[in-house]
Amino acid sequence: MFIVNSYTLAIVLCLITMLCWGSWGNSQKLAAKSWRYELFYWDYVIGMVIFALIMALTLGSFGERGRSFLEDIAQVSVASVISILVGGVVFNGSNILLSASTSLAGMSVAFPLGVGLALVIGVFVNYFGSPKGDPVLLFLGVAFIVIALIFNGISSAKKGSDTATDRSRSSKGIMLAVISGVLMAFFYRFVAAAMDLDNFVHPAVGKATPYTAFFIFSIGVLLSNFVFNTILMRHPVDGKPTNYKEYFQGSAKTHLVGMLGGVIWGLGTLFSYIAAGKAGAAISYALGQGAPMIAALWGVFVWKEFRGAGKVVNRLLTLMFIFFIVGLSLIVAAGNQ
Repeated sequence: MFIVNSYTLAIVLCLITMLCWGSWGNSQKLAAKSWRYELFYWDYVIGMVIFALIMALTLGSFGERGRSFLEDIAQVSVASVISILVGGVVFNGSNILLSASTSLAGMSVAFPLGVGLALVIGVFVNYFGSPKGDPVLLFLGVAFIVIALIFNGISSAKKGSDTATDRSRSSKGIMLAVISGVLMAFFYRFVAAAMDLDNFVHPAVGKATPYTAFFIFSIGVLLSNFVFNTILMRHPVDGKPTNYKEYFQGSAKTHLVGMLGGVIWGLGTLFSYIAAGKAGAAISYALGQGAPMIAALWGVFVWKEFRGAGKVVNRLLTLMFIFFIVGLSLIVAAGNQ
C-alpha cells in the first residue's frame, strides 16, 4: 500500500487535506440552487463511501509494503472497529450541523467558526492522545488561529443582514457552527486510536491501516446518517420538511455534484490519516483543519458573501487570513523539531 516516509511529503498531503476540507462546501453551494441541503448530504455520504472503497482496493492494496486492505480488515479487532465507527458517528453529527450552518450563514462564517473551533479543541485532544512535535510552537500556532477566529466573528457581526429574517437565519447558523465545532474536535482521536501511528508498514495486530480505517469510518457515517439525516429531513432547522421521495426525484447532475463533495472531503481525510503516521495525529489534524481559511477565501472572493460590507470588515478579514497563515506556519514548524 502507499505509505509516506518523508515529513515533507506528509506536510504536502496535509495541505491537500486543508484544500479539500475547505472546498467541499462549494458542491453544496452549487447544489443549493435547486436542492435542499438534507438531500445533498445523502449524495455527499454516498460519494464518500464509494471513494473509500475504491481507495482501499487500490492504493490500500497495491505494492509490497504493509498489509493489503482485505488482509488488514480481516484482522482488525472489535475494539478498533468500534472506535472507528464511533469516530464516524461523531463526525457525521458534527458535519451535518456544519452543512446546516453553511446553508444558513454561508461558507465564510460557518467554516471558520465551526471548523476553527474544532481545530483549537482537537489539537489538544489529539496531542495528548499521541504526543508528537514541539508543544510550544504547536499551541502558539493554535493561539494565532484563535485570534483569527475572533477577527472572523467580529467581521461576521459587522457584515449585517438585509432583514430580520436574514439576521435570525445567520444567528441560528452561528449557533449550529459552534455545536458542530465542539463535536468535530473529537472524531479524529477515535480513528487515530485504532491505528498504529508509529508503524504503518507492520502495524500492531488488531490495529487498522489508514485505508481500512477510512473505509470503516465511512460506514459509520453512512449508518448514522439514516438516523441523523432522517430526523433533520422531518424536522429541518430551516424551511419545510422533506422526504426520500424528493431525493429520488433529483437529476443525475444534482446527485453527482453531491457525490463530488463527498469525494473531495474523502480525499482530504484519507491523506490526513496517511500523513498522521509521519507528522503525528495532532499536526496532521491541525493542518487539515486550516480549512476555514480556504472556505473563507471561497466565500469572500467567489460567492461574494461579504459584498458591500465596508472597509472595516475587509480589514478584519485581511487580519484573519494573516493570523491563520502565521498559525499554520507555526504548526508546520512544530512537527519539524
